[in-house]
Amino acid sequence: MTARWPRAVRPLLGAFGVLAVVHLGALLASATTLAHLTKPALMPVLAAGVLARGGPPLLAGALLFGCGGDTFLQIGGDTVFLVGMASFAAGHVCYLVLAARHGTSPGGRARTGRLGAGYAAVLAATVVLLWPDLPADLRIPVAGYSLLLTAMAFGALRAGPWAAAGGLLFLLSDTLIASGIAHWPQLPGPQFWIMLTYAAAQLALAEGVLRAAAGAEGAGRRTARPPEAVAA
Repeated sequence: MTARWPRAVRPLLGAFGVLAVVHLGALLASATTLAHLTKPALMPVLAAGVLARGGPPLLAGALLFGCGGDTFLQIGGDTVFLVGMASFAAGHVCYLVLAARHGTSPGGRARTGRLGAGYAAVLAATVVLLWPDLPADLRIPVAGYSLLLTAMAFGALRAGPWAAAGGLLFLLSDTLIASGIAHWPQLPGPQFWIMLTYAAAQLALAEGVLRAAAGAEGAGRRTARPPEAVAA
């Protein structure tokens, strides 16, 4: 995989790191305005870094859908929350396509079945536990979104350990959000933990997909038939 803008890669990654630290610090300091300004900037900068490295445009699209979700969720209100959830869902679909396109099987059929059963059990337990405490009008949307999120996390296994870790962190981050909606007891500074796990999730997913895409591209070059063989 050839970088499109090699000189921009490190500055963009550094800018993402600085933005993430500033945003998390703003959350800890209850600097609401600064937190609101930095949150929507995180994913576009990471998306630019992905493109600079020569990553798939669909990966940049997944991150930009995350930006849409970030923006809508901080506005507030049930309707806007659903729009934000839909934006995140679109990003998960992008990740599923990317994992299928560039990834490989996470193991044999038996291992894949065990992993799938484990992810399904986590999904079922989470929905069952949260359901009674969720607002009635959000129960079905949250359950449907949780199904897609879990499918994305399971599919991310195909793209290697970085993406697998990103999928799990995304599950954790969104479970923290759902537990807040259900009015469960929260950790001190809940938004800090939500954004810490979310930013790490997106970074790990992006890195995992980039590595999987580079590996698939390299394998394709190695197995390509030389012109002499075609001519013969």
